[in-house]
Amino acid sequence: MDGIQEKYGATPVGHLANLEVLGANLLACHCVVLSGGDMDLLQQHDVKVSHNPESNMKLAAGISPVADLISRNVCTGLGTDGCSSNNNLDLFAEMDTAAKLHKASRLDPTIMDAATVLRMATIDGARALGLDPITGSIETGKKADIIVIDTHKPHLTPMYHPASHLVYSVGGSDVCATVVNGRVLMKDRRLLHLDLEKIMADARQIADEIRGR
Repeated sequence: MDGIQEKYGATPVGHLANLEVLGANLLACHCVVLSGGDMDLLQQHDVKVSHNPESNMKLAAGISPVADLISRNVCTGLGTDGCSSNNNLDLFAEMDTAAKLHKASRLDPTIMDAATVLRMATIDGARALGLDPITGSIETGKKADIIVIDTHKPHLTPMYHPASHLVYSVGGSDVCATVVNGRVLMKDRRLLHLDLEKIMADARQIADEIRGR
């Protein structure tokens, strides 16, 4: 950030505004270094944001001011980044981290409540990608993109508040079925259209090749 400020006399977001890059079709990822003016610019230009807390934590990149972005009505979706900076790519774990990280950093247990974080992982994530007219929520006319969670498990019993359970208790391993555009891809935790053993064997072979370089 300091380099951009010194060279262009503006923050990175301010520089992008001067270049007329900011707009509704821009997805700004991470956003861990933002001033109040930067957040105002993102709001004014309807820029979308992807929040990737576990990646930011692993790389010690910082904490995005997500609560402030949301208070400005900046559309903020939830992401994982890639395998090099986030080992499990589990969006349920990402929800749990996002909710707790901001509570701790702001010393406010009411920040980033479960409903807000769940929305970030679903409809706001779809909005951030421009896909909200076709997915991100269960509605007539949208694609049937659905997961089924097996809640008959000790760590999910009893259930008082479904949204809270989804954010704080459910993990990716609790998903028992996956439907994409009406096509069942996984049922009873069994992949129907992919050879899992071959995929894992291929991944191990690639890893061996990388180690050997």
